[in-house]
Amino acid sequence: MSIQQDKLIEDLVKDGFLHSPCVIEAFKKIDRSNFVIEPVKNNAYVNSPLAIGFGQTISQPLTVAFMLEKLDVQPGHKVLDVGSGSGWTTALLAAIVGEKGKVYGIEIIPEIYEFGKANVMRYSFLNKGIVEMYCGNGLEGLKEAAPFDRIMCSAAVKEIPPAFKDQLKIGGKMIFPMNNSLWLMSKKNETDFDTEEYPGFIFVPAIEKILDL
Repeated sequence: MSIQQDKLIEDLVKDGFLHSPCVIEAFKKIDRSNFVIEPVKNNAYVNSPLAIGFGQTISQPLTVAFMLEKLDVQPGHKVLDVGSGSGWTTALLAAIVGEKGKVYGIEIIPEIYEFGKANVMRYSFLNKGIVEMYCGNGLEGLKEAAPFDRIMCSAAVKEIPPAFKDQLKIGGKMIFPMNNSLWLMSKKNETDFDTEEYPGFIFVPAIEKILDL
């Protein structure tokens, strides 16, 4: 682990955004510099979002840490990662769920999907079957793999996607950005959810059709 990576993690811990041992370990194991494009490689450990092309970004480390901590992913969980982008969140989730878990990454932009898949392949998650990656509209979820223990969405939605509600297990949690806030929802039963709002987070908008690009 580089000095810069260690300093980033140390700052996130000090500021209270990282605190769970499994999330901290994932941040140590999964090197963010493996998920950024060459022109911004020198900024891989800066606590800010970075462009990855096609109007998309790799999220700010602080934001990803916050989302993972709130989502409370556990070893053995099955997780849907919507808007997997560069593959960083997919790899972090895979490091947390371990060999008994499963992460499904889904990205709508073909070029970004290929970039993300190549990045995740730097690790052993795809070979071991811990990760599967798909090119498609993540707002429709992934019905064939549902239900999920956790759903993480890294693109801003206009409204809560019905597929997320339907495909989340009872007792499961999902987190997604909407209206400049992060929303954490816990599924109590088929119709009822506990909801928490965390304002002050801005994400690129979710893309539903590739023709919108």
